[in-house]
Amino acid sequence: MPLDPTAYAWMSAREIAAGVRAQKFSAVEIAQAASTRARSLEPKLNSFVTLLDDVALEQARAVDAKIAAGQDPGCLSGVPVALKDNLCLRNARTTCCSKILAEYIPPYSATVVEKIIAAGGLIIGKTNLDEFAMGSSTENSAFGVTRNPWDVSRVPGGSSGGSAVAVAAGLVPLALGSDTGGSIRQPAALTSVTGLKPTYGRVSRYGLVAFASSLDQIGPFARDAQDAALLTAVIAGRDERDATSAAAPVSEELATCSAPKNLKGLRLGIPKEYFGVGSDPEIDRAVRQAIEVFKSLGAETVELSLPHTAHGIAVYYLVATAEASSNLARYDGVHYGHRTKEAVGLVEMYARSRSEGLGGEVKRRIMLGAYALSSGYYDAYYLKAQKVRALIKRDFDLAWERCDAVVCPTSPTPAFKIGEKSADPLAMYLSDIFTITANLASIPALAIPCGFTVAGLPIGLQLMGKPFDESGLLKYAAAFQAQTPHHTQRPPV
Repeated sequence: MPLDPTAYAWMSAREIAAGVRAQKFSAVEIAQAASTRARSLEPKLNSFVTLLDDVALEQARAVDAKIAAGQDPGCLSGVPVALKDNLCLRNARTTCCSKILAEYIPPYSATVVEKIIAAGGLIIGKTNLDEFAMGSSTENSAFGVTRNPWDVSRVPGGSSGGSAVAVAAGLVPLALGSDTGGSIRQPAALTSVTGLKPTYGRVSRYGLVAFASSLDQIGPFARDAQDAALLTAVIAGRDERDATSAAAPVSEELATCSAPKNLKGLRLGIPKEYFGVGSDPEIDRAVRQAIEVFKSLGAETVELSLPHTAHGIAVYYLVATAEASSNLARYDGVHYGHRTKEAVGLVEMYARSRSEGLGGEVKRRIMLGAYALSSGYYDAYYLKAQKVRALIKRDFDLAWERCDAVVCPTSPTPAFKIGEKSADPLAMYLSDIFTITANLASIPALAIPCGFTVAGLPIGLQLMGKPFDESGLLKYAAAFQAQTPHHTQRPPV
């Protein structure tokens, strides 16, 4: 008898892996249930760009064969995982949700994808995103808007909105996203799931299509901190194919993340710059109530100032766009990707190919970045932004002398209506006001559910930690989730 897709929907990754290993159900049954559920809800949500039923079934059969042979199938045995569509999977379409890469099929897989498959995970499909990961709403996609399962008239956040929705709606228990300025944490907050941006260098970026190379980092989505820790442990570690990946050891505590009953000795920093300035009062209230939960577990709070936070948006949109303009120069209609059929001559072919293949937000950021790097403006803009970035990092370095983690809101507002901010790029950019500093400082940051608005929209709390202390952040989050029901609530889809 096939596994009921509804029963599968809300199983944790840990439960699925344990059940497959104990042969309560097979990996093939899990793959079929995941496919059935995804296809039933996709018309409402549009969270996937490509579903890979045959790929997942082939991987599931390999897991079941290992179990039948008495071999270890891996810690993710039979667990469905979705990939943001800027992560390469060999022989599967990888589009970055751009017309310019609409039919691109890479001949290799990203390191994180190889690790997931080696651990027994099943790649269910590739998820929707803002084109080239540039956006905060998953509206800037060549494949249409992804809808929030809590209210399908609203955005799920971005740019990793498809991955967040796939987890929130029970299509998969785990997904991967990328975070350049909040692109994991902001959609996690807006869809009531757990999302981690690891320390820069903790996870290999080999096989991730680059947006801003000094800021990009791959990380997990899950419905709770313990599942997020499990996936982080799988993908973390040094990779010879990525010169920026760090040799920092991966703590054994990471994979076996527990929920401590008390947090005595934990010092939580509360930065004054993140509260009461431009954020929704319901969000401030929910985050402060969450802080009281941490205090009830024995944590102490410390008032902090991170004085250069106010410059974060300006710094980010100079550094990120400058790096984007350089990285995206390779999409020229010659090497691969879309090539216009209208051009006469090389220069016109370049111009038309890029004009036809790239969307409005990507063009905007390329132009901003090219301007910031141009002769006569480099020192005034890009170089100055890098100097202020160093000051933002120094703010956090000083904070770690007084606290173990920083707690604040993830997003200044709950999920907004589809189209509400599309005509105002600055309003859209301000959606990342609380998340971008973690990328600029290269530190780990975690978003977890901490409540709902009166209208029933999710609210997310953010924990930022010391470099390479992902295990600490996830442990604090697990302790919080053991005391609160927010992460167990299910959307009405």
